[in-house]
Amino acid sequence: MDDTDSEDELPPGWEERSTKDGWVYYANHDEMRTQWEHPKTGKKKRCAGDLPYGWEQNTNEHGQIVYVDHINKRSTYFDPRQVFTVEDVMVKPKRYDGNSAALEILQGRDLSDKVVLITGGNSGIGFETARSFALHGAHVILACRNLSRANKAVSSIQEDWQKARVEAMMCDLASLRSVREFADSFKAKKLPLHILVCNAAVCTQPWSLTEDGLESTFQVCHLGHFLLVQCLQEVLCRSAPARVVVVSSESHRFTDLLDSCGKVDLARLSPPRKEYWSMLAYNRAKLCNILFSNELHRRLSPHGVSSNAVHPGNMMYTAIHRSWWLMTFLFTLARPFTKSLQQGAATSVYCAVAPELEGLGGMYFNNCFRCEPSAQAQDPDAAAGLWELSERLVAQGETMGQIRAI
Repeated sequence: MDDTDSEDELPPGWEERSTKDGWVYYANHDEMRTQWEHPKTGKKKRCAGDLPYGWEQNTNEHGQIVYVDHINKRSTYFDPRQVFTVEDVMVKPKRYDGNSAALEILQGRDLSDKVVLITGGNSGIGFETARSFALHGAHVILACRNLSRANKAVSSIQEDWQKARVEAMMCDLASLRSVREFADSFKAKKLPLHILVCNAAVCTQPWSLTEDGLESTFQVCHLGHFLLVQCLQEVLCRSAPARVVVVSSESHRFTDLLDSCGKVDLARLSPPRKEYWSMLAYNRAKLCNILFSNELHRRLSPHGVSSNAVHPGNMMYTAIHRSWWLMTFLFTLARPFTKSLQQGAATSVYCAVAPELEGLGGMYFNNCFRCEPSAQAQDPDAAAGLWELSERLVAQGETMGQIRAI
């Protein structure tokens, strides 16, 4: 018998297979025979556990057992349980980085007991985040402003995996009334909420005010998400352990929110037209995201809800810059060098599912690594001040909505 590098490695001409009930047997192609014992060790073994999520065991027309991977759309005679074992995942955890993709992080995971809510999940990074969760069994809800595009995103995911549980619901973050209506509709479903990804954002927008009288970039990127979490806070706590992931950006480093007295300045967050610059508004909103995430974790972590902020990665081609032709042109030139959207979704997915982050929060991640945000993003007084200001703004918005209704 030929020597091999490992005691468990099969000699040339042998193949390892498994029966329908998981017993492993060995086929000798040279001698056209099979046996239960390993040809070198003489041991018998059996596959443990269920098939990984997305796999199905079938029998072909010749009576042979075939394993179908519906997610990657391929078939094999090899039992995937012989590769994707619980022991492999637990003993040999992989370190992810900027080259990792969301589907890679979720490989072998069964999320069929999880409910995931993603804002802005109909396109870009949000879509890849939603698709990755749905293809691994989670019940995914896309909270989107444009319901038509959201329904197309749902159809696209279900084309990939017909059993995917994914649905779209209307939620316009530029309208506090719409956010409240969405929250009421979600709570009427009587579902838990295990993962909330605050992903939606706008960038390089021309100056405009929302129906609530606030600058639109600030309201869409921060205040709408703030109200959404407030409205769903009880659901998150009942679903504990639960996680909130807030998508921020490295651009938070290039601005500040405080006035000369060290207070969070509303005039900077929602400036008048003559003092508005679109990129500065975006940078400030992204700084709000980290401060909000930190304060949210401080308040809800005692109830089993953790929160972390993430930067999805530099140089990523998305449609978020579509309002500014120059930025679109520059990103078009740089597109061959940009990260894929699957790689962009990886950090959000990692913070949503990583076992080593269970119960941990108030942190900032870039390319699946924890890093230090700007000094102001770590200021607990600034985080508390932004929270108090946000509470006043959503309360005023509710009052104005009641007045308009009358």
